[in-house]
Amino acid sequence: MNCCHTKQTHTHTHNTHGHGMGHGDASSYLKRFWIVTVLLVPLTLLHPTVTQVLALPDIAINTWIQFGIATLIFGFSLVFFKHAWHEIQSRQYGMMTLVSLATGAGYTFSVASTFISSLHAEFYLEISTLIWILLFGHYLEAKSSSAAGNALQEVTKLLPQKALTQVEGKEVEVEVSDLKEHDTVIVKPGQKIPADGVITKGSAHIDESLISGESKPIRKEEGDSVVAGSLCIDGSLLITLTRVGEHSTVGQIYTLIEKAGKTKPHSQKIADKASAILTFIAGITALTTLLIWTLVVGETFVFAITLAITVLVIACPHALGLAIPTVTTIATSLAVKHGFFIKDLSKIEHIKKVDYVIFDKTGTLTEGVFGVTGVTSMSTKDEDEILRIAASLEQGSSHIIGQSILSHARSKNISLAQIEHFKNKSGRGVEATIDGVVYAIGNEKLMNELNHSTPDTITETVVFVADKEELLGYITLADAIKESSSQAIENLHSMGIHVAMLTGDNEHVAKKVSTQLDIDLYFANVLPEDKYTHIKKLQDQGNIVLMVGDGVNDAPALTQADIGVAIGAGTDVAVEAGDVVLMNNNPADVARLISLSKKVYVKMIQNLVWALGYNIIAIPAAAGVFALWGFFLRPEIGALFMSLSTVIVVINAMTLKRITL
Repeated sequence: MNCCHTKQTHTHTHNTHGHGMGHGDASSYLKRFWIVTVLLVPLTLLHPTVTQVLALPDIAINTWIQFGIATLIFGFSLVFFKHAWHEIQSRQYGMMTLVSLATGAGYTFSVASTFISSLHAEFYLEISTLIWILLFGHYLEAKSSSAAGNALQEVTKLLPQKALTQVEGKEVEVEVSDLKEHDTVIVKPGQKIPADGVITKGSAHIDESLISGESKPIRKEEGDSVVAGSLCIDGSLLITLTRVGEHSTVGQIYTLIEKAGKTKPHSQKIADKASAILTFIAGITALTTLLIWTLVVGETFVFAITLAITVLVIACPHALGLAIPTVTTIATSLAVKHGFFIKDLSKIEHIKKVDYVIFDKTGTLTEGVFGVTGVTSMSTKDEDEILRIAASLEQGSSHIIGQSILSHARSKNISLAQIEHFKNKSGRGVEATIDGVVYAIGNEKLMNELNHSTPDTITETVVFVADKEELLGYITLADAIKESSSQAIENLHSMGIHVAMLTGDNEHVAKKVSTQLDIDLYFANVLPEDKYTHIKKLQDQGNIVLMVGDGVNDAPALTQADIGVAIGAGTDVAVEAGDVVLMNNNPADVARLISLSKKVYVKMIQNLVWALGYNIIAIPAAAGVFALWGFFLRPEIGALFMSLSTVIVVINAMTLKRITL
């Protein structure tokens, strides 16, 4: 009854959405925005239209002052050119390429007009206004992109900065980052535990709510394990560290969020492609606009170039570039608050379409804490002897049933025997030799292999004890159903989702739990390695399947499912096979996860439709298609429309923060 757990290797890398923009860039863009705001005041006052309205003197030096101020402002746009160069080098033409084309063309033409008087077409105020709006747009983008970064900061706050260690009997304060495995730390009342470890001295109530979601403090004694980030309430503890840094619980959570930041939903890939296509469309439209208005219509070059620059300005795919990242970063932050870690954001589209949720029974729908309810002899050996054999065989077991039998034997002060030739029978039980006799403990399948018939009237979870000759007896155990399981299944049914259950338990136990919880379909007597086959059958029928397991022996099933969810992973949060990790050991969170994915997807589509729809109307308008009705867009108005579309996308994404799950 041993089980295995695959652990993940972690690597820390920095990642932010967009064009290498993170939280630090947000303040940088905001600073540039305010400087440009100040510079825009004199530039606006020197604009010919403004000087006429305000009856200000229009002197020859005005143009040169405008040139100087606009050049200073243009300097703040060079950051766009830097990012555009990266796009060009990687042949991923997008927003920055277009931004640079628009500002570069407008500024260059204005400078040419300053030095070539016959052109008479300075766009200094228009281009400076565009740069001003773009800086604010990028500030919004960097701000929204820091949502995942905020989640990382929240995780970092779980740990203290300093820790107390013992060196030659004295207390010494050290940086948490300097701690190593096997170090001993002292944690006093009111202090946070700096890394995962085992209590070697003392006892206390520990608040693990920030990690596990369990609001009730847990009493911890010597020998108990404790988790990084949990709070010591009322006792002093000496703790030997077992996992530090990136290998600790908090480190693994941090890694999960970072990795999630590198994944993209399918709709983001659509937006990325659309941005690249839009850049080419805008470039071609701008060139066509210039040629048609000069060569076909016969307008002046200045008029045509104004329209061409407006096309480049209004087509900047800011809204398109932000449509999905703003939603996913807010979704990541929301998920963290609710105890979910969506490791692969591309799964959001699949989660919302789920037809079947399959739960592993033990530890997921049930408490996973078995208690021995009875020992029955079917031979000449008495109950205590059967319990002694069973507990001796389970000495090396990490399975919850084995642990329950051991615990029960210890509570009855039954001494254990030495075992030899131990063999693990995967999914069936164990076998070992005691005093020269080969004994086995396990389920019906193992008994069938030994050619022993088992009673068919048992309705509880049971393990059989036998030797090669006969069935000696059996031990019955009970595992309580979680209070939240019934609500979880009710919520899923209300969404029109079918629920199935997988268990290694016998038909009677599976049916009993299934009936109690109103489960649509159950599979009993399932070996861990066969769980995935039942998932595949449902998939072959055209269902999208979400599998929920504890990540211990469910890896093949979690991988086979369209979405694998590891629930209540506790200190081993980085379950390699799962696409999503639910920190709280609560099956009701699965319904919340599906609800979140549906709402997030709606926001993605809304933003995508708006961003694309805006460009379908805006680009022809900027090119002068509606000129017959006397409608033209100037570059500064184009910049305003472009900025407005960006703000709408960001505000729409921000409304996600108000949703309830």
